[in-house]
Amino acid sequence: MLQSFCCPKPCPNSITKFISENPYLSLLETKCTSMKDLKKIHAQLIKTGLVKDIIAASRVLAFSASPAGDINYACSVFARIEHPNLFSWNIVIRAFSRSSNPEIAISLFVHMLVHSSVEPERLTYPSVFKAYAQLGLACYGRQLHGRVIKQGLDRDRFIRNTIIYMYVNCGFLSEAWLMFDEEMELDVVAWNSMVMGLAKCGEIDESRRLFDKMSLRNTVSWNSMISGYVRNGKFLEAMELFREMQGEKIRPSEFTMVSLLNAAACLGAITQGKWIHDYILNQNFELNPILVTAIVDMYCKCGDVEMALQVFRTFPEGGLSCWNAMILGLATNGCEREAIRLFSELESSSFEPDYVSFIGVLVACNHAGMVDRARLYFASMTEKYKIEPSIKHYSCMVDVLGNAGFLEEAEQLITNMSINGDVIIWGSLLSACRKHGNVEMAKRAAKRVIELDQAESSGYILMSNVYAANRQFEEANEQRLLIKEKQLEKEPGCSLIEVNGEVHEFVSGGRLHPQAKEIYSALNELKLILKHSGSW
Repeated sequence: MLQSFCCPKPCPNSITKFISENPYLSLLETKCTSMKDLKKIHAQLIKTGLVKDIIAASRVLAFSASPAGDINYACSVFARIEHPNLFSWNIVIRAFSRSSNPEIAISLFVHMLVHSSVEPERLTYPSVFKAYAQLGLACYGRQLHGRVIKQGLDRDRFIRNTIIYMYVNCGFLSEAWLMFDEEMELDVVAWNSMVMGLAKCGEIDESRRLFDKMSLRNTVSWNSMISGYVRNGKFLEAMELFREMQGEKIRPSEFTMVSLLNAAACLGAITQGKWIHDYILNQNFELNPILVTAIVDMYCKCGDVEMALQVFRTFPEGGLSCWNAMILGLATNGCEREAIRLFSELESSSFEPDYVSFIGVLVACNHAGMVDRARLYFASMTEKYKIEPSIKHYSCMVDVLGNAGFLEEAEQLITNMSINGDVIIWGSLLSACRKHGNVEMAKRAAKRVIELDQAESSGYILMSNVYAANRQFEEANEQRLLIKEKQLEKEPGCSLIEVNGEVHEFVSGGRLHPQAKEIYSALNELKLILKHSGSW
């Protein structure tokens, strides 16, 4: 008769002996590498009745809940364990906390508390806090934190780290600070969580202060700080920090490279982007779909479509996100017909277009003036692919119709949407009205823009331009006066250009560039040349 090990807790030596004496369990421990192997062994355990033993069942559960396993199979195994012990509960809770359904981990934890005699221990709580972090539910995780304090486990390093991670991941910075005492001896995981969570919430300077105070930094520390800079639009700082990282002889990960590629893309710094690409190849990084997509996206945003296509064609395993980046890159770089052809290739491939794919192809149709084709694509989203259009898809269609002069159809599309229009979509219609001189519709669109955002000046500016284009200068001037009366400020435009490997930033009307005098002098000369040639 098989012995049950529910309680008392078996010692490690007895478990090892038990496994070694059972050939199928030994196979599971040493030879099982896939779910196919596991199912064969599991079948034998069922046949021999050994599966009823808690040790055997928990070992099957452990593999099926691992990254090499199948979480649904694990759930089925767990459901058949008559009296799961703490080890089994911890396995299945941890597996679901890492899955796309972390709410199941929380449900299992609650079920364990209410319907079983098993009490959670220090290894149980980190998984539950991670699940709350995944779901953004620190408000509920805070209650579990209270339970941990009552049990005297709040000083446990692993539990403390996951509580800090939960709070910062959910934006509860004040609660995180209470847990994070800089004078206390904390490990690098806690520091990394704080660096990442201040960066995520826009506290990038505070994040850098903590980063500089760290006595020990690992690759995750550097990744968190570099990605934080990129997330907060500090692209040059990200590049500079990477140079420091190299000086410290710390090997970056693929996540570092993705952040740097994004920085180069946003700066339009093709020289630096190309250097990063070469570095990736020279350092033999694994070219996974995320990294390949970032490389393609960087080349597209820096205007080198040919290089982007070369990378895209060389690595077909780039995945759907890579297809989407390439389609949108072609569409925004004057290669609209190539973008549409690539979308057709996508439809014939092993992948299926998603909502991002359709944004790319609709942008291509807009730039190419292909109204009928855009209508067909927009209809196929719901009819063929069962994709519900988002506000971005509607905005693309309004652009397509508005630019082509189908203003009534564009306005009707907005008013008949199942979702509420935003400032961007009404602004698109207003811009189209300006282009085609429809003053009455422009008034309606401007009214909606102003209603949706009282602090937005674009409605008044565009309406002023509409009046001016129709030689209604008095009305145009009234719109400009309203901007001054309401003290609305238009955010100045900004552009970036790379010259000899150095990125230069220019703000509309700005004169802070060290060569501003020479630049404005050259612009004035250019104006004179254009006027003389009759082009001004």
